[in-house]
Amino acid sequence: MINKIADSVAQALSGVQDGATVLIGGFGTAGNPAELIDGLIAQGARELTVVNNNAGNGDTGLAALLKSGQVRKIICSFPRQADSWVFDELYRSGKIELEIVPQGNLAERMRAAGAGIGAFFCPTAYGTELAKGKETRQINGKHYVLEYPIYGDVALVKAEKGDRWGNLSYRMSARNFGPVCAMAAKFTVATVHELVELGELDPEAVVTPGIFVSQVVKVARVATQAGGFRK
Repeated sequence: MINKIADSVAQALSGVQDGATVLIGGFGTAGNPAELIDGLIAQGARELTVVNNNAGNGDTGLAALLKSGQVRKIICSFPRQADSWVFDELYRSGKIELEIVPQGNLAERMRAAGAGIGAFFCPTAYGTELAKGKETRQINGKHYVLEYPIYGDVALVKAEKGDRWGNLSYRMSARNFGPVCAMAAKFTVATVHELVELGELDPEAVVTPGIFVSQVVKVARVATQAGGFRK
């Protein structure tokens, strides 16, 4: 019987190895798998390459992972913002490597990994420093840059509902990068707020099929200071 439900975050993350490439869903704090990031800090794997839309907010979540010293390199679209002081300090002191990838390219490079696409040409970044050293080609009068997939050893994603087969549905904008992260990784761990029986998820609402998911962990919904709930 297929049952991908893990008893705890610690159990689900126990196999993460030093040097792993970790794909983390989330757009800022929306859809950010905070419990899994905290679990990865506790698990202790080091020399990680982290792929995320940004480089952490404040002192919690991804920022806390960076501060722990476990991350060697980060691949992201928006490394700097008002509350990215943890990343700023690490980068300025030479303690972390950075690869900037335009946001659309970031999503497509992960999607390509999951779809089995060897590489693709994209017009984004042509003529800029981000295209330096990359193959370019003119197609139908337009210039393109060759981009390669981003593969992950592990993906950490946050979903709203899931079942024991690993099928996932998401809550509104919290969906963001989660589905492509799950596709691109060898081992995907997802948190859900609700576990349902097989067949209860509307097939039209299943965004990430269970074939892309390795472990599912149920977590409580966390209230925010504003009185609402974190997406």
